[in-house]
Amino acid sequence: MAISKKIEELTQLLQPVVESCDFQLWGVEFFQQGRHSVLRVFIDTDREAGVGIDDCSSISHQISGVMDVEDPIAGEYTLEVSSPGWDRGLFHPDQYAAYVGEEMNIRLTAPLQGRRRFKGTMQRCTEATVTLLVDGIEFDIPFVSIDKANIVPTF
Repeated sequence: MAISKKIEELTQLLQPVVESCDFQLWGVEFFQQGRHSVLRVFIDTDREAGVGIDDCSSISHQISGVMDVEDPIAGEYTLEVSSPGWDRGLFHPDQYAAYVGEEMNIRLTAPLQGRRRFKGTMQRCTEATVTLLVDGIEFDIPFVSIDKANIVPTF
């Protein structure tokens, strides 16, 4: 998957903080919105109750303390801490295997066979690719080409 150097740096900085609170760091997004930046941190847990608002607030407080000391982001930014939600984004290749058989959306950094967006059912994944069945055709999509991927919620 295409992961920026800044995201890698932030992930390494924040993972121990989140894990010390007995949660898993599911993923990190960082992007500019004009002169302002947004740091979005997704946390997950194995607890049956899942991730609640109080959990997000507590971890946000812990992350803020580390961010103030380490200061890895120049300028102003907004910190958002959230669960992965129903439309769970997938950030790392090792997260895909649990969702074989699920419908998902994938957006690529560059076109593959003339398209950048795919919506289909995940057939399998390897260390290097995820295979989606889209309208009866299988596409082997390299993880390094994926810009964004998420599960399509079913209710």
